[in-house]
This record gives sequence, C-alpha cells and structure tokens, in this order.
Amino acid sequence: MKYSMKRQFAIIFIGLMTGTILLCWFINNTLLERYYLANKKDAIYAAYDRIRESMEAGGIFSDAFITELNQTCGKYNIGIMVIDMNSKVRICLGAEKEVMQQALLDNIYMINENQEKLDVTNGANGDYYILQSVMDNRTRTRFLEMWGWFQNGNFFMLRSSLESIKESVAISNRFLAYVGMAAAFASGIIIWFVSRKVTEPILELTDISERMIHLDFEAQYSGKSKTEVALLGENINKLSGALEKTISELKTANNELKKDIEQKNKIDGMRKEFLSNVSHELKTPIALIQGYAEGLKEQINEDAESREFYCDVIMDEAAKMNTMVKKLMTLNELEFGNDNVTMERFDIASLIRNYIQSASILTSRNDITVKLQERGPIYVWADEFKTEEVFMNYFTNAVNHAAGEKIIEVTFTNPNPASVRISVFNTGVQIPEDCIGLIWDKFYKIDKARTREYGGSGVGLSIVKAIMNSMNQSFGVNNCEDGVEFWFELDTAGSGEVAGANVGK
Repeated sequence: MKYSMKRQFAIIFIGLMTGTILLCWFINNTLLERYYLANKKDAIYAAYDRIRESMEAGGIFSDAFITELNQTCGKYNIGIMVIDMNSKVRICLGAEKEVMQQALLDNIYMINENQEKLDVTNGANGDYYILQSVMDNRTRTRFLEMWGWFQNGNFFMLRSSLESIKESVAISNRFLAYVGMAAAFASGIIIWFVSRKVTEPILELTDISERMIHLDFEAQYSGKSKTEVALLGENINKLSGALEKTISELKTANNELKKDIEQKNKIDGMRKEFLSNVSHELKTPIALIQGYAEGLKEQINEDAESREFYCDVIMDEAAKMNTMVKKLMTLNELEFGNDNVTMERFDIASLIRNYIQSASILTSRNDITVKLQERGPIYVWADEFKTEEVFMNYFTNAVNHAAGEKIIEVTFTNPNPASVRISVFNTGVQIPEDCIGLIWDKFYKIDKARTREYGGSGVGLSIVKAIMNSMNQSFGVNNCEDGVEFWFELDTAGSGEVAGANVGK
C-alpha cells in the first residue's frame, strides 16, 4: 500500500510523544525556575514567620526551636543568622558564620549593589525586612536573601542559593531528554506491533474488497472478535454472498436473454428461409396446375384421353404439393422444438422388417432387390414413430436413387456395446464429395431434374437431421465402391441373435 496505516499510527504516536517531551522541556526552561523560586520564597517567609513568633514568645534560643530551625535549613537549603544589638551572633545555622555575617553587614551598610529587591516590608510592630535577589561578588553566586530586624533590635539574615535552581532545571531537562528518547523508542516499537494487530483485519477486509471488485467472492473474513471491524467483516461476508447470488442470477438471466435473442433471430431467419423455399418449391407445381387447368377450361384437347392426362397431371402435382407441405410442417415442428420426443423401448429389427414388407410394392415396381440382415430382437431406446420416419426417408431415398444392379441392403452393426448402427445401402451413383455436407440442408438437390422426376422435395434428409439431433444420436452417409450408404445409430436396451437372410423383390 502507498500509505501504510501502521506507519501512520507509529508516526502519529511518536509525534505526540516528541511534542509532549518538547513541551515539557519548554515548560521546564521557562516556568520551572520561577516555580522553584516561588517555593524558595514561601520557605523563607515561613522560616521568618516562625522565627518572629518564637522571638515574640521568648523561646527563640531554646534547644527545641534550634532543632526545628536545623530541620528547616536542611530541608530547604536555607542559611539562618540572628545577631543582637551588640553584634553578637546568637544563631547561625545552615551556612558558614563568617560568610553569613559578612553578607548581613554588606546589606546593612549597602555595600553590595548587585541586588534586586523583591519585597520590602515595614511592619507596624517595628519589624522590618527586605527580600532580594543578590549576586555575591566573592563567589559569583546568586542568592535569595531576606534581611532586616525585629522590634527588639535583633538583626537577622535568611539566605538560600539560587544556583541549585538552574542546575536542577538543567538536570531535569537532560533526564527528560533521555527518558523521552527511550520512551519514544519503546513506544514506537509497542505502537508498531499494536497498530499491526489493529490493521491486520482492516488489510484483510481491503484484500477481500479488492477481490470482490474482480468478482471473486471466494474469500471470507475470518475474524472472531466482537469489535466494530469484526462486525464490518461479517457484513462484508453477507454482502459478498448477496452480490455473488445477484450476479449469478443476472448472468443466468443475461444468458437466457441471449438465448432468447438468438432463438428469435434464428426463428426469424428460419421463417424467412422457409417462406422463400416454400414459395420457390411451390412455384413449379402451381404453374403446372394452373397451365393444365387453363388447358382444360379452354378445351385445347377435346379428346377424353388428353383431358384425363391433364387431370392426372393436376392431381399428381397437387399430391406432390401436399406431401411437401406435410414434410415442411414436420420439419418446422422439429426445428422449432415444438415436437416432443418420447423415449421408449422397442424392437428396431421388427420395425424395419415390417416397413420393408409394407414397401414391397414400391420396390417391386422399381425392380429393386432388398437384402435385410435378419437378427433377433434388437431393443433400443428412442422415439419409435420418429425412428420409423428416419428409416422411411433413408429407404425412400435409396429406392429413388438405386441404379445399376438396383440393390438395397439393410444391415445392423455394433460400433460399441451400448449402441446399434442401422445402415441403408443402395447401388448407384456416388454423391460428389463437395456435396456430402450439403445434402442435409433443406431443399438441397444434387440432381434437380432427377429429383423432379420422382417428385422429391429436398426435405427428407433435413427431417432425418432434425430427428436425430432431437434424440442426440449420430447419423451420416458414406460413399461406397458401387453405391451410397446412409446410416444412423441408437442406444441399445438388449441384443438379438443374427440369422442372416435376404428379402427378394
């Protein structure tokens, strides 16, 4: 990621720590000394008040009070001196006697000019004192001093060094700097791991959202905590599932819509093709019927034989038109999927045997020899009516194209144990190789003149194709040495015994 949340957390926390330390350093430098000085003033004022009270009570020189003053001097680093009117030092605590005495005398005689008066008090009871900041010229040290006299005439001096304040501030700042750096380093490490713990579920959610953008809904948030992030993860999981379901439904609907559009376009194209082909195929018989009907009306041939011939032509063409229309209606139902396929178990060998027997008049009239491979029952799963129509179209086609020896041979083979192939062979002219793939198209005719001769419509093999596709079975045609073989396959539901025999004309 371009901007890491862990890095941002660490930078923000370390920045806050550093800012806090710098603020503390600034406060130390600017306010600590003042605060320390104020505390020194308070301590000196308290010591002065205690000395004055003891002076008034008369117990200033008692051992108990001296002990108390020693504790105050040690606690607040204060030097105390009291001198009577005869210049006799009565009390000297917390500092050297000569130094304190000299400092007091310097103040009394105003010898030291390096002083800054902070407070001057002239009490109604006769007390007088001055609180000041003084630079000692001998030691080059600044002191906070209070000096003056009591109503009884005794002089006093309270003195405390201010150099310790600056030293304390410097030590405090150095210590703060060291502690701050150590704290910032330790806190940085801690916040790095803490932020990692916090950001890991967020990064996981980010990865899941990235995958969702690319329509990958397999990833699921696995966090088990009860935090807001975990709740967000659960909602994202629900959203992912809902989106996947919605997209699946949309894709399904879109696919169905595409199929509907394709089917509509296909139907529209088939309708146009159907109308075009029908109009073309009906044009010739209609013209013949019209012509011969007009001849009858106008009595072109007055003899009965001619009129009978005209009537036969009209009836023959009408029959051809009727047959073609029926075939076209059948093909139309098959192609549009309006014709249901009923899969049932039946004996294909018996069906073919019965059909050949019923067509014996046709084969005899055309002087054709039919050879049927005799087998016992061959049970198949298929639509019996449509299977008979497939075989009828193959057999009729063979009758119409049989030439030379005029032999039609029907055989059964097993391309695999689960199916049977029915082949219809006829002697005659082979199909041109460039036409083999076209013969299954509606109204396609290799030899239009010959097709017209026997009344073919070019629809029979199209019906075969539609029926076999509806049953999801294989079919085809092969050129043989002395003829053509058409075949189709069906799923078997049993087997029979072969007992080869021929059926003559």
